[in-house]
Formats: sequence, structure tokens, C-alpha cells
Amino acid sequence: MPRKVSILCAILLTASACADSQHPAVRASQSPSPTSSAPSFDASKVTAVVEYLAGEIGPRETTSLSFRKAAAFVEARFRSFGYTVRRQSFRVPAGLSNRAAVQEGETFNVIAEPRGFDPDAKHFVVGAHLDTVPQAPGAVDNAAGVGIVVELARLASLDPTRTPAVFVAFGGEEARVPNGGLNGSRAFVAALSARERDSVAGAIVIDRLGTGSRVPVCTASAASRTFAETFLEAARRAKVPAFSCTNGTSDHVPFDAARIRAVRLGPDNFRQYHTPQDVPSIFVPAQAWRAGSLLWELLRSL
Repeated sequence: MPRKVSILCAILLTASACADSQHPAVRASQSPSPTSSAPSFDASKVTAVVEYLAGEIGPRETTSLSFRKAAAFVEARFRSFGYTVRRQSFRVPAGLSNRAAVQEGETFNVIAEPRGFDPDAKHFVVGAHLDTVPQAPGAVDNAAGVGIVVELARLASLDPTRTPAVFVAFGGEEARVPNGGLNGSRAFVAALSARERDSVAGAIVIDRLGTGSRVPVCTASAASRTFAETFLEAARRAKVPAFSCTNGTSDHVPFDAARIRAVRLGPDNFRQYHTPQDVPSIFVPAQAWRAGSLLWELLRSL
């Protein structure tokens, strides 16, 4: 190497060493960190919701003060993500809920809409019921479903999907014999104009999911089965085990009856269903991760 070039190299190396000594966190060999990364579904956040709703609040019969406390918590979470949040009130009849007497009263859905939301433009509805039967803390039925909805709302606020989503915590899902249940989803669908119904690209309901090892993708009728196929495709892409099924006992049913394609994720079968033993300790976060990862993959692709 010529002497002048050698001297120049020594000077450059010395300058580089000086720069590193003044800024030790900077190394030329390091690759630049990405400025942002796509958010991913975090099951630990679902666990926190389950522990609060089922562990601290407990049973949330839809006309009770505990339901209102739970609803205020969900509202606050939605608002913290930047959504416009409103309550949609309706009345529920008296009857028997899991053989316990319940009175007539008023309750509500909690609805979170993205900023600038246009109800006449194509969008999805993603929901889970917040209420429980009077005897059950409702960890799997259905604090886990609410937690998944809240986590999806967080992700969509960070990385908006191509087709926007409205997120709903339904009230009054549990049956009030002899008058039945699904009161919140019925009220939601009944309030839609004909044009708004046409604008719902699909309804996604999570109910009684949080103990299994595969994700049930259920429809109430053949009309929604093509929609369900997109869930199974998303499950394959996300490497999540899932299977198709038929079910007509949750908040997807009023949407399906109104000719809005609808899918329910759930139910998982578990012996603590509708009992005081439906507590946070039986909840399996991995199942929430499977369902949430499937749904996040789906929402980002549609």
C-alpha cells in the first residue's frame, strides 16, 4: 500500500474510533432498526381483560350494576384507542336466566366506531357479548370474547384495515326464558337502515372461546358458509388449527337472519359453562391467541 494511502487510512480509522467513543451506542456494523413494525395479536392483553371482568367484577347480568361497571371499563379502553364510542340502549324482559329469576330492565350495547366512520360505506362488525348468567363470573363465557374484541380494536387503531371495522360489546345475549336472548344483537340489527345493512360486509362474533385447541368457525345457515371459508383460509395462512361447524345460538344469528353474512368463533365445550367455576384460571390464553391471530389475519386481508 502506498505511504500516503496508509496514512490516510490511519487518520480515517482514528476519526471513526473517536466518533464511537463519543457516541458509544452507535456502531457502524449495526443494521438500522426498523422505524415501525406491524402490530401482532397479544394474548396477554386478553388475559388482563379476563382477570378484570371475571376475576374482579364477576357475574354481569345485563341489568346489574356490575354490567355497567364492566361496560364503563370497555368504553374506556375503546376511547383510549381513539374510537368514537356510544351506547345503544334497549329493554330486556323478565324471565329465568339459567334458572335464576331476572327482572325486566334497560341495558345497552357499547359501540366503538373509528374516527370519520361512514355507516353507509362497507365495514365489518366485530363483537362479543359482555353479559353473563347470574351465577357465573363468565371468564370464558364471555370475558375472553370481549378481550379478543378489545385487542383487535387496539390493533386496528395502530394499523387500520382496508375495510374498517366497528367493534361492539353486546348486552343482553344470555337467554331470559321464555323470551330468549340475543337482545343486544337484535337491537343492533333492528336499528340499521336498509342501506346500512347492505354496507355491513360481514359480522364476526366471538362467544364461549378460551379453553380449546382448535378454533370453531360456525355459521347459522348455508348463506354464510362462503364467508366462513375466508376464515378457514386465514387460519391456514396464520397456521392456526380451525374447523367449520353449524351453530345457531349466539349474536351472529340476528345478522344472518337479516341476510348479513355472519360467523361465530366458538363454542369451546367446557364443563364449567354457566357455573360459578367459569373463572379466570380455566381460561387458556393460547386459544385466544389462535382466534385473535386468525381474525387479525382475516381483517388485514379483506
